[in-house]
Parts: sequence; C-alpha cells; structure tokens
Amino acid sequence: MSTPGVLSFTQQAWEQVLAKVKRAVVYLDTACAESLHWGCGASRLLEAVGSPACYLREFEPAAVGGGAEQPKAVFVLSCLLKGRTVETLRGIICRSHFQYCVVVTAVNHAVHLTANHVPAAAAAELEGQQPVFEQLEEKLCEWMGNMNYTAEVLHVPLLLAPAAPHLALTPAFASLFPLLPQDVQILNSARPDKRRLGSLGEVDATALTPELLLQIRCLVSGLSSLCEHLGVREECFAVGSLSRIIAADLANFAPAKNRRRTATGRASVVFVDRTLDLTGKWRFYGGLQSAGTFTDSAYILFTSSYVSD
Repeated sequence: MSTPGVLSFTQQAWEQVLAKVKRAVVYLDTACAESLHWGCGASRLLEAVGSPACYLREFEPAAVGGGAEQPKAVFVLSCLLKGRTVETLRGIICRSHFQYCVVVTAVNHAVHLTANHVPAAAAAELEGQQPVFEQLEEKLCEWMGNMNYTAEVLHVPLLLAPAAPHLALTPAFASLFPLLPQDVQILNSARPDKRRLGSLGEVDATALTPELLLQIRCLVSGLSSLCEHLGVREECFAVGSLSRIIAADLANFAPAKNRRRTATGRASVVFVDRTLDLTGKWRFYGGLQSAGTFTDSAYILFTSSYVSD
C-alpha cells in the first residue's frame, strides 16, 4: 500500500470538508472526529473555521443547537443519512437559528439508494442524479423554517484514519466483526422458511440481515473510493466467511465498473477475518490472476477496523 496515497486520500477528503466550514458551528460524529485527528488534525479545522468563537460539537441527540449569532452549521457524518441520524439532525436544527446547513456523509449516494430499497435497475437509470440528497436538502430548509435558506448534502469519502505508516483505521466500522459458529443458529432462526445453514462455509450475502448487508455496502463504497483515488483496478482475495462476502461485494459493486475500465494500475486487496488472521484458505474474486499471487501493490483489510499492507 502506498502510504502517501492513503494519506493524500484522507487529506483530500478533509480539504473538501474544510472548504465548507468557514464561520460555522461544526458537528462531528465519533468516527469522523477520529479520521480528522489522524488525517489533518483539529487545529486545521479550527483554522478553516476562522471565527474567534469556534464551536466544535459532538453529533448526538443532546447536542447544543446554534444561537442567533450562529447562522451556519456543518454536520460531518460517517453514516447513512437515515433513521436515527436524520432524527438527530432534525432535533439539532429545529432548536437552532441556522440559515445555512451543510451535511457531509461518508456514504455515497448509490448506497443511500440501496438503503431506500431502490432496485438496481432503477438505480442505474439515476446515474448522475442524487434524489435522496435532494430530498434531504428540502427537509433541512423546512427544519430551518424557511425554504429560501441554503442547504447542501454531499458525499465525501471520509473512510480512513491513517494512524501510522502502512496502517490506517476504519473507525466507522469498528463494530464490524466476523461471524462466529454460533451465529449460524441465529441466522437460521431469522429465516425459518429457507434452507438451513449447516456451517459458516455455507453463509452468503442472502443469509445476512439487511442491517449487516448495508454496513458491508458502506465499507465497500469507501474502499471503492480509495481504489479510485489510487487509480487501481483491485483483485480481491479473502480469508474467512465474512471477508469472503465483503470481497465478493466489492468485486461486484456496480458503481466501480467504470472505474476499473479506466484504471491504469492494479492492486491486490486481501480481506482477513480477525478470527482467522493466522491461518485459513484463500479465495480469489475477480480479475485475471490466479489465487495466491499478488500484484505489486497489496492491501490487507482485517475485519474489523483497520487497513494495512
């Protein structure tokens, strides 16, 4: 893995955020705060805000709103703009005096379409459009109390926290942990009308819960953005049941198809379940290489929570 490449990926993402925060109240969730810390530092954010009274706040339901002298807010979030996240946004904005709101999400619009149950064929027809973000922009203006106020919703790939040379964390996915043998029984109980799974080796994406599938897709979206930044066509390998599912999802991720056609480099991406990082069978997904052989650039991703090489 190119350490400068990963660092520049994170720094370029934060530059997009910093361009929006001048004289704003900035709300960050925990994962984005960690990415900020390792990527460019809180001092860089404070400098970009540029206000004598700079307010950085944790994004949470009980967060303090903005006063009459604070007309602008920027929310920097690592998650889908759905459910509790949207409710928290609404609560903060409704008790504030904002006239300009910017919401930055680390999850791209294609995944938001999936989360809103838009079929793949319909999503393909929406390429270049962002109806989910546009609908939220209207809601933001409604919550601010004036449809003529300004609202922006945009995707910035704030995936990594580059903690050290050759090591980057993925703080938004700290809870993503490999499946264990006892999870097979839980999966079977959730799908009583389908064929029973006998072992972890039989688990595929169709057996997972919708929540876990969405979490995987969010991770895959971020990894695809990283590969785009590095200009590489990835070839995926996997060790372990959950890693096998993640690798297959990245290999089949529709928004990445155009990127792979134009990529000038190649990289091997190795997914390893944290319960199987010492030994296990290798499986290969996509590309032209045979299993067990890597290109010059190799990325090793342990589930959960960090990227190494």
